[in-house]
This record gives sequence, C-alpha cells and structure tokens, in this order.
Amino acid sequence: MKHLLPELPYQLEALAPKMSKETLEYHYGKHLQTYIDNLNKLIAGTPYEEKTLEQILLEAEGPMFNNAAQTWNHTFFFDTLTPQQPEIPQPLADALTRDFGSVETFKEKFTQAATTLFGSGWTWLVSDKDGHLSIVRESNAGNPLKKGLKPLLVIDVWEHAYYIDYRNRRAAFIEAFWTLVDWQKEDKLFENQQLLLMPVVRNGRKATVGYQPDVWKTWE
Repeated sequence: MKHLLPELPYQLEALAPKMSKETLEYHYGKHLQTYIDNLNKLIAGTPYEEKTLEQILLEAEGPMFNNAAQTWNHTFFFDTLTPQQPEIPQPLADALTRDFGSVETFKEKFTQAATTLFGSGWTWLVSDKDGHLSIVRESNAGNPLKKGLKPLLVIDVWEHAYYIDYRNRRAAFIEAFWTLVDWQKEDKLFENQQLLLMPVVRNGRKATVGYQPDVWKTWE
C-alpha cells in the first residue's frame, strides 16, 4: 500500500494570517510529503508494505516508526484545524470541565505544557479507555496511540510548524492555534471513540475505517 499526501480540508491560504500560506506550503507540502516519501521507501519489500499507517505506527521501531508517526501526527494536526471555528460542543465542554475544572483551565494547562516542552515534539489532549481526559507531551515523533490512549487534539511544537510566521515565538503560535481548533471534530472523536479504535486508511480525499481491501482495489 502506497501512502499518499492527504488533501487538506481547506485551502492553503485559508488559515492566514494565523497560519500563512507559506507555512502550509512548507509544513504540509514539503515536511509532511517528505515523511510520506521516506515511509514508502522504508516499507517497500517488507511486511509493513501491506499494513495501514496506524498498524505501522503501533508495531514498527526506529526510522520506520518515526516516519509513520510523523505522517500520522501531521495528518491529524492539519485535519483538526479550521478557518471558521465553531463553539465547543457541550459534551466536550462538560468533559473538559469534569477533568480540568473548566475549559479555560484546560486551555491554560495545555498551553503551559506545549510552551515548556523542551525541544521538538507534540502536546496532546487524550482520552483513556474510561473516557477520562488528560494532557500528554511527546518528544520528537511520539504518539499516544502507542500508550493505548486516544488522541483528541494536538499541537505541533516543532520549530518548522511556526518559524516562518512567528520565528522563535512559540507562545504566540500557541495563542493563535486556539483560534483555529475545529472543536466539532474534537467532539466527534470524543463522542465516537471507535473512530480511533479502528485504523483510518487514506488515499487523497478517500478514506475507509478498518481493513477494506476490496475498496482499496478501486483506488488509483
């Protein structure tokens, strides 16, 4: 199975000025594409060639894991941004209040975690098997799926995510990030945990949930 660059759910310029077209041209168009290209080279001729991205992420180690995880992480990050931010749906707001005290307290703790993460990495809002929410920091290509946790929200704090627009001002990038979060998608993931219990296989705008080789055969 060849992994392809997934299409964005918005135009490259749609998130400007908070996230510029130039940033997306490099971050999405070049960085993510490079991870995908590297992954395809690494899995060629191995048993991983027929596995889903999530299966590779969970099973592989070393460079193969790094490129699979960075492909998954970036795809999730871009998919959960929007130029037209909706209000936080009540079920998600209630869960954040239950586990953090309030939505604003959650944002403060998440911001602090992302701001103080040393070096490169990701800060995640995750749910455990009982539906309890927590904030997890992962260095480099780390992904909470490896720990049995379900991602709901993520911010990329590698410098390539923000250096064009904000130079070394990570805190300013995080502040802007809060205006781009697609709360409707986060709520759907929270309400429907099975969306992450089964692998999502992508081919451009097309996708399947779970192992569906008969559908994949029709993809060009």
